[in-house]
Amino acid sequence: MKFTELGLTDSLLKAVQRAGYEEATPIQAETIPMVLDGKDVIGQAQTGTGKTAAFALPILQRLDFSNHNIQALVISPTRELAIQTQEEIFRLGKDERAKVQVVYGGADIRRQIRNLKQNPQVIVGTPGRLLDHIRRGTVKLDHVQMLVLDEADEMLNMGFLEDIESIIKQVPNERQTMLFSATMPPEIKRIGVQFMKEPHHVKIKSKEMTADTVDQYYVKAKEYEKFDIMTRLFDVQAPELTIVFGRTKRRVDELSKGLEARGYNAAGIHGDLSQQRRTQIMRQFKAGKLDILVATDVAARGLDVSGVTHVYNYDIPQDPDSYVHRIGRTGRAGHKGVSLTFVTPNEMEYLRVIEKLTKKRMLPLKPPTEAEAFAGQLAAAESDVDTLVAKTSTDKYADQAAELLRKYDATDLVAALLNELTKDDASAVPVKITPERPLPRHKGGGNRRGGYRGNRNRNNNSHGRGGYSHGRNRDRNGRDRNGRGDRKSNGYKGRSRDDNRSNNRNHDEGRKQSSKRSYTIRTND
Repeated sequence: MKFTELGLTDSLLKAVQRAGYEEATPIQAETIPMVLDGKDVIGQAQTGTGKTAAFALPILQRLDFSNHNIQALVISPTRELAIQTQEEIFRLGKDERAKVQVVYGGADIRRQIRNLKQNPQVIVGTPGRLLDHIRRGTVKLDHVQMLVLDEADEMLNMGFLEDIESIIKQVPNERQTMLFSATMPPEIKRIGVQFMKEPHHVKIKSKEMTADTVDQYYVKAKEYEKFDIMTRLFDVQAPELTIVFGRTKRRVDELSKGLEARGYNAAGIHGDLSQQRRTQIMRQFKAGKLDILVATDVAARGLDVSGVTHVYNYDIPQDPDSYVHRIGRTGRAGHKGVSLTFVTPNEMEYLRVIEKLTKKRMLPLKPPTEAEAFAGQLAAAESDVDTLVAKTSTDKYADQAAELLRKYDATDLVAALLNELTKDDASAVPVKITPERPLPRHKGGGNRRGGYRGNRNRNNNSHGRGGYSHGRNRDRNGRDRNGRGDRKSNGYKGRSRDDNRSNNRNHDEGRKQSSKRSYTIRTND
């Protein structure tokens, strides 16, 4: 369906055209007219299907630009998604001069307060920082007419249910509410019943939710084999832009440093990095100056990067819904993508549960041999030589080239160039990655989530989704019982709630495991 058929104003159609959108995605085509009519909407679609524009465009059309109060509020689970959503709304509303402000934890709150004094009409924020501003009186929601809960399933999974409820109570009852989620667990449906008025459920058919544009493979390998196999796969598959997912922050640090040690252009992001560093890495990755981004699920949630060709799941996700989000990073806008998941022998049941969710079988892939990896490197090096020669003014170097040819055999010179352009084999730069605790044996039956919900330890830290409001291990003052308070008693001086949620989610990263290896990368968590 064309955007011109959706009832948008000429200025917004111009912004859509400028953004490069040609046809509306299914979620946009079904949602935009409903939102323009003022209806409450629950939109279920995979990440990467255009959900941001689905609510941003009708919000911008319904704003009263003569009204200097906050009229629309978008709640996002992570800083990265909040920033990207703000940028998208600002870009689409540029002709209308829409004022959009983003607030998130880990950033200077004083600067945010100054920006909030500019009377934005749209606020995008993470739950913890939004509550902070509400309690300070720097964000007032009594004039909000449109409320959006973006990536709602992830916000619940991160333990934000109580925060969301507290924020919604500050918004007028007479409002329009939109909820977007890739999956629709019972908790999401309950939010729809409790906080929405006769919501219209827009569900993208399962065929589009299984990421048919992504070729899905798996490699069965032992834990200590995975890194060497992955780097050889890089050499054979020659991915252009790649995201590697690790289960923990320690894993991300080790993988990114190990890849750098082997000559790959890689960097990692997770919740412990400063916002400035995360922004810097993401800017490099989006600009193509970084080939491989290593990330935790939390850090990569909602990343909108065009051109990602491959996703590698170094660790199979414990929550099968996370797999859908991960592979949604590639195969976007009709382009083909590739996902590859490493599975240890005792994790095969997790793989089967994921296949049941996606309704698609993963194809087994045989690990490349050393010779195959080297052949792949040579092919890439030959391509680099072609590019190098094409852009070089050879006349400028003719005399020096002739001198080198008199001094060395031509074959030796080319061989030296190819050697410089290829990476050492895995055995030349040994990298050992600290083993993570194996996933618990999967015992799920017909219910695809059954094997995940019961994997809580006695501290209530969990990667599962059961019991969000009770799963957080906090005392009555809101402090973590393990001593990592995410806010002090006055609610303002502690670390941001958003950062600590990601820390809790990766609670097992701090374990130290001894090993006698030639080259072990460790970090102090």
